[in-house]
Amino acid sequence: MAEHFKGKDSPRFETLIRSELAELHRLSTGTEADRAPVELDQQSVGRLSRMDAIQGQALAQASDQRRQARRVALEMALRRLETGEFGECLDCGEAISLRRLEIDPAATLCISCAQTNTG
Repeated sequence: MAEHFKGKDSPRFETLIRSELAELHRLSTGTEADRAPVELDQQSVGRLSRMDAIQGQALAQASDQRRQARRVALEMALRRLETGEFGECLDCGEAISLRRLEIDPAATLCISCAQTNTG
């Protein structure tokens, strides 16, 4: 039988979530220049170089959007921790296995409901 989240696990998960939030912030801050508007000065950058720069900017922006979505999911997990709802499946109300939460502390569905919702 799978282990489930208990209140005594809260500090460990809060630390885990806050650590990942800090890492996301660090990564986002470190890529600000990559997401900045691309200069269109014909003299300093050739057409192909500009296209490469625009493509790089788009990739950096997409990565940052994924980081922001993850940040929101982690912040919601912190709120569930504070309200005592952390570790409960949002669909069926059953406990989410401790191992699943260790892998992804932002998980909101038990394995059963996650499989049902994807297939």
